[in-house]
Amino acid sequence: MNVFDIMSTNPITIGEGKSLKYALELMRENNIRHLPVLKAGKASGILSERDIRFLEGYERVDLEELSVSDAFTDDLYSVSPDESVKSASKLMFENKIGSLLVKKDQDLVGIITWIDILKYVSNN
Repeated sequence: MNVFDIMSTNPITIGEGKSLKYALELMRENNIRHLPVLKAGKASGILSERDIRFLEGYERVDLEELSVSDAFTDDLYSVSPDESVKSASKLMFENKIGSLLVKKDQDLVGIITWIDILKYVSNN
């Protein structure tokens, strides 16, 4: 089984300049926890709900005043759609991350999360 078979295609993305409040609302509306971050149309990082919640825990933090660029992770981990699910899950496990961007020829084509992998494993 390859990443392509279980990934989410056409992921919902967000720009670096959007507010964290907007990002959190976008996540809630779409029942997702990870947003690929785009800069000039290319994936520059990923923002997780956990990233936002971490900042939200500080006093005097206003999610409307902070932007995605204040919180996203630019240490990108990505895989090809042809990568095996086993290989992708090993990469996530070893790096303690909850999602991977799926890229083909440097273009974002999807996202795979630990939920996608658990769903796959529980159905097989």
